[in-house]
Amino acid sequence: MQGKGTASVEAIRAQFPALERVHGGAPIAYFDGPGGTQVPRRVAEAMNDYLYHHNANTHWAYPTSEESDALIAAARVSLAALLNASPREVAFGANMTTLTFHLARALGRGWGPGDEVIITELDHHANQAPWRAIERERGITIRVVPIDLDTYELDWAALERAFTPRTRLVALTAGSNALGTIPDVTAATRLARAAGALCFVDAVHYTPHGVVDVRAIDCDFLACSAYKFYGPHIGVLYGKADRLAALDVPKLQPAPDTVPERLETGTMNHEGIIGAGAAVEFLASIGTGATPRARIVSAMTELHARGEQLFARLWDGLGAIPGVTCHGPNPGRPRTPTGSFTIRGMAPEAAARRLSAKGVFVSHGDYYASTVVERLGLQPDGMIRAGCLCYTNDDEVNRLLEGVAAIARA
Repeated sequence: MQGKGTASVEAIRAQFPALERVHGGAPIAYFDGPGGTQVPRRVAEAMNDYLYHHNANTHWAYPTSEESDALIAAARVSLAALLNASPREVAFGANMTTLTFHLARALGRGWGPGDEVIITELDHHANQAPWRAIERERGITIRVVPIDLDTYELDWAALERAFTPRTRLVALTAGSNALGTIPDVTAATRLARAAGALCFVDAVHYTPHGVVDVRAIDCDFLACSAYKFYGPHIGVLYGKADRLAALDVPKLQPAPDTVPERLETGTMNHEGIIGAGAAVEFLASIGTGATPRARIVSAMTELHARGEQLFARLWDGLGAIPGVTCHGPNPGRPRTPTGSFTIRGMAPEAAARRLSAKGVFVSHGDYYASTVVERLGLQPDGMIRAGCLCYTNDDEVNRLLEGVAAIARA
């Protein structure tokens, strides 16, 4: 499927040098994207150009420093377009996990016994452990919303019941990195508003697959990671400007106290920030429209539709293989094109190694979503995970299905 004016899969694939690599006598089919995507040339070139020609620390009165300031500001504008935010609401950090610990500590300084935070079983541990740390340090109460094991979705009635007059924040994922489930974060934010609580959204897994709109969600904070949407290893934190300004963040006294820089401790990863901006520009180049935001919305809408079609083929194909069990919502439900499955009698790591020998790369284990895997009764081995990205094509899906079928027959 291809919308008018949008880049074809072939045109997209031509921009990724990693797809030229051969392993086991075949081009690599990268289904490991949920753990980290490949990068297009423009991302690496933007980072190289910065390091070769503009590398300096910021806010000083000479050309390379001023160029660094300008390039970082431009990247912030690009990320703001991706999220539908203001540039002053976009902060950078090492990764989503580090940023979430940073945010949790800042918020937790104002909490104590009796205050409550809601988390969910569906979430990656990067959206559980930071709040658990505040539980230990400040004596707050954590309320946990369970997964409905029949639907692989959040128990929405349990989420509604979890809110009390003492709720200070709800932290939940926009997309499960293990199951692909997409909860209704906008509805969750409305519940938080009604309770007078804040809402934090982990959009790391969702961002490569759908349109992120912090204005529509109305969340207070949202985090994502550029290396999940074709950029370098760097994290991004959105926060409403007034929320960021009010945070009691750990910071050095001489460091800027304006938003968003007050969230950014020490000297930042300048080349990573610039690469993240280039990744957004790559996504915008896939779509059409009069503004960067319009092009991003066009691109992500088209990529979501393509991903749905590819994933339906993958899911149906896996389900037809004897001995294979798929875990997650069926196609047609709100979900990303990421599927986890198990093969009867075959450990996930062993299956992943056999697929790798044929040039098909998949993830295995619990992907730090260990609560999900535990609830499914699949610890300690976990599952096999395959995700479709912008560069995934039909031939690669066929190769994965053929490889899994051969393993299951063995």
